[in-house]
Amino acid sequence: MAENYRRRDEKSRRQNDRQVEKVEWVPRTELGKKVLAGKFSSMRQVLLSNSKILEAEITDYLVPNLETEYINVGQAKGKFGGGKRKTSKATQRKTREGSRMSFSMIVVSGNRDGIVGLGFGKARETVPSREKAIAKAKQNVIVIRRGSGSWEASATNLNSVPFTVEGKSGSVKVRLIPAPPGTGLVIEAELRKMLELAGVKDIWSKTFGSTKNKINLMKAGFNALKKLQNVKLNPKVMEGRAIREGSEMEVKV
Repeated sequence: MAENYRRRDEKSRRQNDRQVEKVEWVPRTELGKKVLAGKFSSMRQVLLSNSKILEAEITDYLVPNLETEYINVGQAKGKFGGGKRKTSKATQRKTREGSRMSFSMIVVSGNRDGIVGLGFGKARETVPSREKAIAKAKQNVIVIRRGSGSWEASATNLNSVPFTVEGKSGSVKVRLIPAPPGTGLVIEAELRKMLELAGVKDIWSKTFGSTKNKINLMKAGFNALKKLQNVKLNPKVMEGRAIREGSEMEVKV
C-alpha cells in the first residue's frame, strides 16, 4: 500500500514539473531571430519595419502582459425555444460520407495600452479552432492611436480615439466617435471587449447594416481602429492634442 502511494506521489510530482517547465522559443523566421537577438525592443518598432508577423511567439515575447477574450459568435438552442450566445459557431456541410461539422471562433488579444489584435479560427473541433484563433490574433496585432476625447479634458489623458473613424466589412459599418472622460464605452457588447483590450475607455459609436453577423461586426470595428494609423498627422499637432501611438510609457523612435 505504501509503495502505491509513493508511486502516485512521484507521478503527480512529474506532472507538476511538466506544467511549471517553460518551453524555450526557437524562432523559425528571420523576424523572430531579430526579435530574440534584441534588434526590436517593442511591437511598434516591428510594425514600423513593415515586417509580417508569422509567429505568435513574437507577440508573446514583446508583449508579455497580453490578454485574450473570446467573442460570442454562435448560438445554442435553449430548452424552450430561446437561445444563448456561445463562443463557437457550428456549421454543417453535406458530403458523400455524410454531414461534416466545423467550428468557427473569434479571439481578441490586447494589453489594454494601445496594442490589440483580432484572429479568426476554423476547424473540425472546438479546441483546434480556438488555438488557431489565438495564434492569428497574436499575429494580426496593431498599435493604435489614442488621445483625449474632449478639449476640456487633460491634454495627457489618453481615454478615447483622437478623431472619428469608420470601418466596413461586408454590409456592416462601424463608426467610432471620440467621447469625453466618464462617458464609457457606448458600443455593442462584443466590440466593447476589443476596445477595452485596446486601452480605449470612452467612445461613442454608430453601427449600420446586419450587425447580427458578429464576424463582419468585429472585422468592421478592427478596420476602424486600423484607420487611426492611416491618417497622416503633423508631429506638432499630435503633441498639441496629446495623440499617442501605442503605450503611454513607450519611448518614440
